[in-house]
Amino acid sequence: MASATVPLLDDDTIPFGEEDEMRDPSRASQKYTHPYVTFFHLFFRGASIVIYMFCGWFSDSFITSFVFVVLFLSADFWTVKNISGRLLVGLRWWNYVDDDGKSHWVFESRNSPSYQSRINKHEQRIFWLGLILCPFFWGLFFLMALFGLKFKWLLLVMIAIALNAANLYGYIKCNYGASKDLNSAATDFMKTQLFKNAFDIMTKPNTAAPPTNVRPTGVV
Repeated sequence: MASATVPLLDDDTIPFGEEDEMRDPSRASQKYTHPYVTFFHLFFRGASIVIYMFCGWFSDSFITSFVFVVLFLSADFWTVKNISGRLLVGLRWWNYVDDDGKSHWVFESRNSPSYQSRINKHEQRIFWLGLILCPFFWGLFFLMALFGLKFKWLLLVMIAIALNAANLYGYIKCNYGASKDLNSAATDFMKTQLFKNAFDIMTKPNTAAPPTNVRPTGVV
């Protein structure tokens, strides 16, 4: 098995999800340039967690709950791997088998300054937060199912962890390179995100306008 980090392949087609932006340049200044992609990036992940937590309120059938959670997990895995990662952060990972039957893992990243300047920072932050936080929730569910001796639910949680961890691992590889140690890459990424969010909060200007209808009271 081999892995590589290469630039995304250049082509003459309009990137998926950016057709309207190509026709209307003013979309680049909007807060969210891919609102539907951003929504579904979080929707499938959140829906699978919510269904897992509250499925007992609507059905006593484990099979029904299992099927619905796996369906949303599968939709989330496909959406994050093939759509939201490419459009929101310019990253993509995939696998192919060569003529000799050897499996190759490819981790691609658009690092050109012209492309990086087009990435929406709000969408980028949402992408990484959703990618990192959801595996922590499933890890908590794993401990609850393990210590609660709920082994049938443990199988479902392990499927969720595997699918979420696969995308997290792939995109960290894309972002930091296939040759860098994953533990140090994850640590560096978490530190960068924490400092960046703290800096944004501290330096964010106060946009609240002063009241215009205040009249002098005459009281000294």
